[in-house]
Amino acid sequence: MKGYVFHGPGKSAWGEVPDPGIEEPTDSIVRVDTVTICGTDLHILKGDVPEVRPGTVLGHEAVGEIVEVGSDVRTVRPGDRVLVSCISACGRCRFCREGMYGQCRGGGGWILGHLIDGTQSEYVRVPYADLSVHALPSAVDSKDAVLLADIFPTSYEVGVLNGHVRPGDTVAVVGAGPIGLAAIATARLFAPERIIAVDLAASRLEAARRLGAEAVADAREEPEQLIADLTDGLGADVVIEAVGVPESFELCTRMVRPGGHVANVGVHGKPATLHLEDLWIKNVTITTGLVDTYSTPTLLRMAAAGRLPTSQLVTHTFPLDRMEEAYDVFGNAADTGALKVVLGGPQREVVAVTGGFTA
Repeated sequence: MKGYVFHGPGKSAWGEVPDPGIEEPTDSIVRVDTVTICGTDLHILKGDVPEVRPGTVLGHEAVGEIVEVGSDVRTVRPGDRVLVSCISACGRCRFCREGMYGQCRGGGGWILGHLIDGTQSEYVRVPYADLSVHALPSAVDSKDAVLLADIFPTSYEVGVLNGHVRPGDTVAVVGAGPIGLAAIATARLFAPERIIAVDLAASRLEAARRLGAEAVADAREEPEQLIADLTDGLGADVVIEAVGVPESFELCTRMVRPGGHVANVGVHGKPATLHLEDLWIKNVTITTGLVDTYSTPTLLRMAAAGRLPTSQLVTHTFPLDRMEEAYDVFGNAADTGALKVVLGGPQREVVAVTGGFTA
């Protein structure tokens, strides 16, 4: 079969790879129909994730069809259309029993496209199928469903739920890339008074407005002052960091009110300064986290009911065999205007824009 293979920092290609097979009785083999590319994949290509060995097929999000299952798999069978979660869960270790699947110590966690071959291929082996794939309702289109493999549960769990968004809150989302936009969409489920999006790119701020942000701010133009003006000087109740650079994290800590929450979702590759000389007295809660995907069944039900604007985040589609082109478009989002690229669906023409404050 063919897959998109990491050959070392700055080196990758769509090429021939061995077909996957059942290795454990809890495995499933999925024929991949639809995949997407994550910002984490770009980090891998840059060499920021040294655990990924050259020769690994990338990708951790997919929709496809079960073609084979191991003898211990009980919840899916060949022919089932499924969502492949970005997180695999053994279901037996302490963390899995607590619903913290991202921290699985039984051979799961984030392994697809990280420690084992991933989903950006024609077929993929998915360990622990009973907890790591989800049967899809016919009402959910594949290009919508694939966004529930990672970005929507990540934004919802690590951003909105960890941030304790409540009715009447002022919520600030720093970074209006795919994760930030999904955070805006899912924060709205909790009826906040207002959502404010902060970014550098006018196109992304406009996308934030479409998804429900009542106010937007250019990150270069003192967004702290806008937050202060809208909250009588108190600050935001919840600030969601969806970029992953020191400047954005430190901005979040300046925008939050005393007693508020900063929910960090961004993947940080460099140290950020925690200004405890200012924060120690403010009763601020700061949370971090890797997604656990415990919310995926709930999000699937909402998607089937038309309650999640998944399709609004898809800006480009490609055939699966144009993976290299899709990476180029996604990796140059400041020029292409890409939010999420989906492979396996009908092609969408590229529309060029300028600017970018990427998540």
